[in-house]
Amino acid sequence: MFTALKTHAWAYPALEVVHIIGIALLLGNLVLLELRVFGRGVALPVKDLARLSLTVALCGFGLAAASGLLMFATQPAELLSNRAFTLKMLLLMLAGCNAAWFHARGSLASLDGLARVQMLVSTVIWLSVVACGRWIAYL
Repeated sequence: MFTALKTHAWAYPALEVVHIIGIALLLGNLVLLELRVFGRGVALPVKDLARLSLTVALCGFGLAAASGLLMFATQPAELLSNRAFTLKMLLLMLAGCNAAWFHARGSLASLDGLARVQMLVSTVIWLSVVACGRWIAYL
């Protein structure tokens, strides 16, 4: 399989497209939920919107993670020595910790100031992950 990713001209770019689609599903749905947390679309019940958007976001994360692992497998040594890749992995871990904290403290139920800060931090982290992903090719 890894040989196909390296030898077929369209295989790696197709995998990158899958990766980008996953990121779009993830980030788009998190931003949608963030807008609701900040008071937009108040007619939409938070729990119902969260159930839908987080399900799609998790599917997007699954696509991005699976495609990312396959891309990593084609050149692990180069990526491990790349500062942008290392920072991206650190930011992914931070995003996971922030999400775990957000859900563990019941932020969706409270929608308090800390919930809003956590959502903003989440979006900034994910945008930084995207930026680091783009910089991998240039470092």
